[in-house]
Amino acid sequence: MLLPSFSNNFIEAGCDEAGRGCLAGPVFAAAVILPYDYQNIILNDSKKLTDKQRNKLRLEIEKDAISFAVSSVSNVEIDEINILNASFLAMNKAIAELTIKAQLLLIDGNRFKTQLNIPYKCVIQGDGIYMSIAAASILAKTYRDEYMQNLSFEFPHYNWQKNKGYPTKEHKKAILDYGISKYHRITYEPCKPKLF
Repeated sequence: MLLPSFSNNFIEAGCDEAGRGCLAGPVFAAAVILPYDYQNIILNDSKKLTDKQRNKLRLEIEKDAISFAVSSVSNVEIDEINILNASFLAMNKAIAELTIKAQLLLIDGNRFKTQLNIPYKCVIQGDGIYMSIAAASILAKTYRDEYMQNLSFEFPHYNWQKNKGYPTKEHKKAILDYGISKYHRITYEPCKPKLF
């Protein structure tokens, strides 16, 4: 059972990202403020849920959250500033878009950078500990998956509707066969050798 909050004394926003390890597409991040007494027995780290569960929870989170926001940083900007900084940027953008200002940020992972002047706590594997981080992980993941599925209509041979841009054997073979697209991250292997 996930914890509802770190402290009842602050308005907390959970933050997480999706797509750091992908060869193509943006990195997405979400920030979610849940009611302090929120309960949801299915809510968990997005990686431990099925697509069907994630999509069901996305609707529930969007309905129940006090505030939520989802943002992204493009593959072009990822190549310019690197994936770690792009992940921080995407999270900061999502946090800034919340309609209610958070008093404490719960960040999934062990590092974070911000200029938003909001206290934060980094939590390793926080998406399996706190509800708000788990909720953010689900929104980031489902929004990104939907984005990659839409891109797959433009570039069907990479099979992004299935692999979502992750470095599967099939995806890497498609890069060898067809080269890279405008959505690939050219600073990532195996995209570098295919920049013509």
